[in-house]
Parts: sequence; structure tokens; C-alpha cells
Amino acid sequence: MEHIFLELGRAFAWTLVSALAMGISLGIVIKIFDAFTPGLNEIEELRKGNVAVGIVLGAVILATGWVIGLTLHAPVP
Repeated sequence: MEHIFLELGRAFAWTLVSALAMGISLGIVIKIFDAFTPGLNEIEELRKGNVAVGIVLGAVILATGWVIGLTLHAPVP
């Protein structure tokens, strides 16, 4: 029974680490993406209904999540 609680605690800790890493990484990636697109206000374009900007931002967010997820779940040597 103690083993189950240890595994649950470990899973909860990894969930917190993953959420923190994802939040920080997405903030950094969005700032970098914003720096690479000078003169384009992504939020304003989304408000105007520009679907292409939404697709690109969604792709950036999904790709970042995928990389962070693979990094956090990589086997330990």
C-alpha cells in the first residue's frame, strides 16, 4: 500500500514539473515568435478574425508542447 502512495506522489510531482516547464517554455517561445514577426500584432490580428495567425500560433504552441513532453518523458540513462 505504501508503494502505491509513493507512485502517486511521484506522478503528482512530475505533473507539477511538467506544468511549470510548459508554462515557462510557452512564455519564452511566444516572446521569441513575437520578436521574429516585427510589425505584426498577433493578438490584434486574431481579434480581426485572421485565421492564418491563429493556425500558426496554434502550431507553435503544439510543437512546443510536444518537444517539452518528449523531453520530460525521456528515459533516464
